[in-house]
Amino acid sequence: MGVVFLLLLPLFFLLAFYLIVYYPSTRRSNLPPGPTVYPIIGNVLWIRKSLADIKSIIRDFRHKYGDILTLHIGTVRPSIFVFDQNLAHKLLVQHGSIFGSRIPLNQLFRFVGNDSYTISNSPSGPIWRLLRRNLVSEILHPSRIKSYGDARSWVLEAALDKIGKQSEKEGSVVVVRDVFQYAMFCLLVYMCFGEKFDEKVVREIETVQRDLLLFFRKLQIFRFFPKIGRYIFSKRWKTMMEIKERQTVIFSRLIDARRKKIPSRKDYEYCYLDSLLDLELPTATDEEDKKRKLTEVEIIGLCSEFLNGGTDTTSTALQWVMANLVKKRGIQKKLLKEIREVVPNEEAAIEHEDLQKMVYLKAVVMEGLRRHPPGQFLLPHTATDDTVIDGHLIPKNAAINFMVGDMGWDSRVWKDPLEFKPERFLPGGEGYGVDITGSKGIKMMPFGAGRRICPGINLALLHLEYFVANLIRKFDWKQVDGEQIDLTEKDEFTTVMKFPLRSHVTLHNKY
Repeated sequence: MGVVFLLLLPLFFLLAFYLIVYYPSTRRSNLPPGPTVYPIIGNVLWIRKSLADIKSIIRDFRHKYGDILTLHIGTVRPSIFVFDQNLAHKLLVQHGSIFGSRIPLNQLFRFVGNDSYTISNSPSGPIWRLLRRNLVSEILHPSRIKSYGDARSWVLEAALDKIGKQSEKEGSVVVVRDVFQYAMFCLLVYMCFGEKFDEKVVREIETVQRDLLLFFRKLQIFRFFPKIGRYIFSKRWKTMMEIKERQTVIFSRLIDARRKKIPSRKDYEYCYLDSLLDLELPTATDEEDKKRKLTEVEIIGLCSEFLNGGTDTTSTALQWVMANLVKKRGIQKKLLKEIREVVPNEEAAIEHEDLQKMVYLKAVVMEGLRRHPPGQFLLPHTATDDTVIDGHLIPKNAAINFMVGDMGWDSRVWKDPLEFKPERFLPGGEGYGVDITGSKGIKMMPFGAGRRICPGINLALLHLEYFVANLIRKFDWKQVDGEQIDLTEKDEFTTVMKFPLRSHVTLHNKY
C-alpha cells in the first residue's frame, strides 16, 4: 500500500494544482462556449475519435455551440475556433495588434523546423518584422517577381513536356500531381538559391524537405510529452535527427556554393539566399547599433520555410482548379476562348501583361481558392492580452484557429457554396470585387488576413493564373472514359484530392 501511495502522490498534487490554479479559469462563463471541461484531460472525452478527424469534430460542435467555440484538448492552453467572417475581421484586422502573434513553440518543435526565427512562427516583434520585410521587399516585390519570368518559362516548358510524354506513354491518361509539385518546387528552388539545378539536385532537396514534412506529423505526440518524449519515443527522435542532418548537409553545400559565387556576380540572379546572407539582426545587447549576421542554422530554417510555404499550397490549389475544369468542360471551353482572344498568336508566349486582361481566368482561380483552399485552417494565432470581443473572453495565450474552408462555404454569403461557379466573381456575382486580403471585410480568406496574411499572396496568384492559362491553352482535358472526377478531400500537409487527378490529355488542334 505504501508503494501505491507513493506512486499516486504526484498525481494527487497535479490534480490539486489543476483544480486550484487552472480549472477555475476554464469555467469562466464569458469564454466562447464549448463542451464540458474535465480535470487534466480537458474535454478530450467528448471527441472519441482520432485527432486526425479534428475538422469533422469541430464542425459537429459548431452546430451545437455556434460560430465561435472553445475546446480543451488535454492541455492547459484553450483552443478557440472561429467560423464567422465578421468576427475574423474584428480579430485579425480591427484588433490585429492584439491577435497577430504566434504561440511560442516548445524546444523540440523549434529544433525540428529551425523556426525560432522563421516568419510564419516567430512571435510579433522587431525580428519578425525585419524578416518579413526582407522577404516582401527583396523577393516578393512585384518588380522582383516579374524578373523571374525566364525561370517561370523554363519550369513551364519542363512541366508541359512531362505531361506530353506521359500522355503519349499512357494512352493519353495523365496523373498530374507529381508534375505540378515538381514544377512549383523547382521554381521556388530557383528563387531561393538563384540556380537552375538539374533534376537530380532538385529531387535531392525535394526529398529531404518532403521527408521532414511527413515525419513532422508523427511528432505531434511530443506536444503532450515535451520533456520526456525524446526518451519514450527514441526511435522517432533518432529518425528525426537523421533527417535533419541530411537537410543540414544538403543546404550547407548550397549555401557555401552561393557564398563563393557572390563576389564574381557571373550569371547572377538575385535570390532569397542572397538577401539572407546580407541581412543583419539586432543583438540582445543594450547597444542599439550592434547587429549580427544570421547563423547558418537560421538561414537553413528560413530557406526551408520558403520552399515549403509555396510548393504544396500552390500545387494543391492548381490540381483542384484543373480537376474542376476537367469535370466541367463548359467552363474549360469558356476559359480557352478567353485565352485565345487575348493571345491570338498560338506561338506567342503568355506574358504577365496578358494575364491581367484575362478576367474569366482570374474568376476561375478565385473560385478554386474559395471552394478548395489548400489549408482549411490558418496557423494558430494567439492573443497578447485578455480581450473581450462580442461578449466573449479571448484569453491571453489561447490558440485561436480560423476555419478558412467553412468561411468560403457559408451559405449566408455564397449562393450554392459547394458548386464550382467562376461566374460568381464576375460583375453581378456575389464575389465580384471581393477583397481577398480581407482588409475591407472578409468573405473568404485562403491567404489569411491582417498582419499575418501570407506574404506570398501575389506570387501564388500569379503562378496559378500562369500555369492554368498555359495548361488549358496547350492541352484539351477530359475525364477518363468510365471514370468520374472525385473531389473527396484528404488531409496531408495541405488539403489534397484523396484520389489524385487523372485526366485524358491531348494536344489542341491548331487555331
